[in-house]
Amino acid sequence: MQYNAPRNEQIDMWIMANSKFLPAENIPYLHERLSHLQDGQLHSLYSLRLKDPTHILLFSIFLGGYGVDRFILGDIGLGLGKLFTAGGCGIWWFVDIFLVMGKTREVNFGEVMKLLAYYGL
Repeated sequence: MQYNAPRNEQIDMWIMANSKFLPAENIPYLHERLSHLQDGQLHSLYSLRLKDPTHILLFSIFLGGYGVDRFILGDIGLGLGKLFTAGGCGIWWFVDIFLVMGKTREVNFGEVMKLLAYYGL
């Protein structure tokens, strides 16, 4: 027999498991919005593939001069800009090393918000 945790407990577990992928300042707001999901909708939350900020940071360090980090995040224009300028002659590449983890969390938050918008929440 399978144990079915109450919905709020499932939401808490999902947030704990994915908190490193999301902006910390948006966690309370996200918890409130997720509490409106119904049981069937809650399962689709587990199917979201969030990007790991640490992995994107490694891409940025090693391949950021070619814009790979921005391509992965969906910033095609910025990725092309970095590609054609060799990471802004290294300056843009260096600055992005400090910014890319926050940007990754924002992109992940946007994905969760798109799912909520799909369900009309």
